[in-house]
Parts: sequence; structure tokens; C-alpha cells
Amino acid sequence: MSEPVSTIRNLGPAMEAAFAKVGINSAQELRALGTDAAYARLLQAGHRPHFIAYYVIEMGLQGRPWNDCKGAEKDVLRARFDALKAARKPNPNSELERILDRIGVRNRQRAL
Repeated sequence: MSEPVSTIRNLGPAMEAAFAKVGINSAQELRALGTDAAYARLLQAGHRPHFIAYYVIEMGLQGRPWNDCKGAEKDVLRARFDALKAARKPNPNSELERILDRIGVRNRQRAL
């Protein structure tokens, strides 16, 4: 039987709902994917990047309190988070992308 995402330390109903929207429906699935792959899914689905949410997931997957992330460890996680943000591609199906298409605010090469 699968456990809900909210059984992972630090993760509550809101995070569980966000993960469900991107096809991560159990704690086991989240653990198997790991922080980076799971967070990348959230970003690709249009969730706003938020460093604290990212490291809350990482700490939870380690069974640690969210505020345990400090110093050099936090710096390493920040670099991973920044790389995920830089690598994300706009979701062409997002409402924002549709609006940008409609008003003509696009990178010309991407639109071609």
C-alpha cells in the first residue's frame, strides 16, 4: 500500500496536492525520484521557483526538520536549485505562455 506524500516530514497537504498535479502520488514515488527530479516536474508544470520549498523537500526526504539546512550544505543545495531553475523550459501550454503568444512577447527564434 502506498503512503501519501504528506507522510514525509515537512510536507503537508499543499505540497501533496502540488505533487499530485505532476503525477507524483505517493511518498514512495517522491523518494524514488529524489528532490531534483521531483522539483523539476513542479517547475515544468509552472510552479514558481522557491528555494525554501526546494530544500524543505530535500530535508524531508532525509527525515530532517526543514530548518536543519544550514551553512555549506545550504550553499550546495542553492547551487542545485539555481541549476534547476536555469534548465527549466517554458511550458507552452501554460496560461502565461498563451498570453505571451497572444500579445507577441516571444523570442522570435523560439516562436519560429
